[in-house]
Amino acid sequence: MLEAANDFRQDDKDVEHQHLRYNPLRDSWVLVSAHRMKRPWAGQVEKPPEEHIPRYDPRNPLCPGNTRANGEVNPSYDSTFVFENDFPALQSDAPDPGPDQHPLFQSKAARGVCKVMCFHPWSDVTLPLMKKEEVVKVIDKWAELLDELGATYPWVQIFENKGAMMGCSNPHPHCQVWASNFLPNEPALSDRCQRAYYEKHGEPLLVQYAKQEAEKKERVVVENSDWLVVVPYWATWPYQTLLLPQRHVLRINELTAGERESLAAIMKQLLTKYDNLFEISFPYSMGWHGAPTGLHLKEDNSHWQLHAHYYPPLLRSATVKKFMVGYEMLAQEQRDLTPEQAAQKLRSLPEDHYKTRESHEKEEKKK
Repeated sequence: MLEAANDFRQDDKDVEHQHLRYNPLRDSWVLVSAHRMKRPWAGQVEKPPEEHIPRYDPRNPLCPGNTRANGEVNPSYDSTFVFENDFPALQSDAPDPGPDQHPLFQSKAARGVCKVMCFHPWSDVTLPLMKKEEVVKVIDKWAELLDELGATYPWVQIFENKGAMMGCSNPHPHCQVWASNFLPNEPALSDRCQRAYYEKHGEPLLVQYAKQEAEKKERVVVENSDWLVVVPYWATWPYQTLLLPQRHVLRINELTAGERESLAAIMKQLLTKYDNLFEISFPYSMGWHGAPTGLHLKEDNSHWQLHAHYYPPLLRSATVKKFMVGYEMLAQEQRDLTPEQAAQKLRSLPEDHYKTRESHEKEEKKK
């Protein structure tokens, strides 16, 4: 079966027979079954995202000047705002669980810090609707937090859950930053895979991958001189994307001012296309992966390449999402349309936001 997957013609965008694709970042295989998109859908339909969010809500604990659950009052911030999570999953003073009593019942100390970072003082804007210079400030703050927390902790996870469909309980534009005294499962696996590739081939896995994708073009969504966004060859989620630098860089705090500007630009491009796909505020979970920090700062991490993952759940429409259940949970990951088809759909979408177009159309009608 694996031989059949290797024989798959990668340049055939329209192939619909099922096949396996290898994910070198996880050392795992993904089942691609594009023909399943033809099946009628009679399953669960989600509620569309709320489109009319008030700019300021006196009850929203993330808005400027409002009181949070712990009684602290937010400052009247006009840019980014960072605070300690009021309900953290990790705390710096957690006790040690003690010695293990049996190899089947192991535990370790888990300590860390959890922060919340608001992108903007307004609740009715998201990253694609923010000005480029405002997005640059978000990137700068990410870099600052990595500097601060990475000096102590071996892993700093920057991530954003956008939309109620992804479990986000507050529509105000924000992300979270969790720093831990351990290397979590996903980055630990990615570290092993990238290291193995580097030792065998003498080049970082994702540096070589970006070169290949830039040449092939078939899975590229957007690109500029510093950055590349692709639907990865091994993507699991329908419109999953991978954001990669065009040069070798280990961590987000190592980006130049110019690279941060171009990163802000390409993030706005990608997220605008996401929103335009079904003309909604597109839900996703995203996060940055870079070389480990803390004690690992003294090590050679040349096998690493900075990158960001975007995992959106929507499949057929604004109300029908991909479910990771059954076979995906018990056997292996599976997707319903090819990454090439997904990339082509995203690539063909306009880069002006649908809300901006609607606003302009309303203005024209008034004239």
